[in-house]
Amino acid sequence: MTKSEHKLLSKIGIIGDIHAESNSLLVVLEFLQNLQLQAILCVGDIVDGRENVDMCCQLLQQYEVITVCGNHDKWFSGNEPRDLYEATSQINLNSTGFIASLPRISELETLAGKLLLCHGLGTNDMARLTPDDYGYAIESNSALQELMHSQQYRFIINGHTHQRMVRSFKGLTIINAGTLKREHNPCFAMINFYEKIVQFYDIDNDLAIHDSKQYKL
Repeated sequence: MTKSEHKLLSKIGIIGDIHAESNSLLVVLEFLQNLQLQAILCVGDIVDGRENVDMCCQLLQQYEVITVCGNHDKWFSGNEPRDLYEATSQINLNSTGFIASLPRISELETLAGKLLLCHGLGTNDMARLTPDDYGYAIESNSALQELMHSQQYRFIINGHTHQRMVRSFKGLTIINAGTLKREHNPCFAMINFYEKIVQFYDIDNDLAIHDSKQYKL
């Protein structure tokens, strides 16, 4: 696997909100390393959790994971108060610099069209789309509507809601990578653009990985 934003990607791994789940992240990255991927993408929210943020940052750099900034990462870098039981307070200088350097979005080219990696929807890291949003919830979602009407992207990889999802809107497919947070049905996924499939994997309480639902693109 090589990190590149200039080649047409055919097979990638995607990781959702991490929230300091360093042990799960290591297991997931070791698993994905054996799938002959061209890239691994992560939607951010590295901080604010019960395990080791420094280890998470080290792993993301070691495995050359293309990562964007989540809203929790932005709050942490901005020293914004967070009334959270598991709020991250201190990390090392390397991790601090890594998180501060994360872009809000990243654009990549795939065999099937242009892909946007983000946390929420586009540059709005708090915007959300869930599997249960229909009708007015879709029509009034300004961030989603803007992305749909721009026709810039064929795929969006996002997170934020912690709910795995694959939904299509007028030529735009949104794939939510879910989360590694253990109490929120932790998962990750592999996307094969050549075979047009999204394969999700579950992570159980013992950090064993199991095939889960597969979607067609």
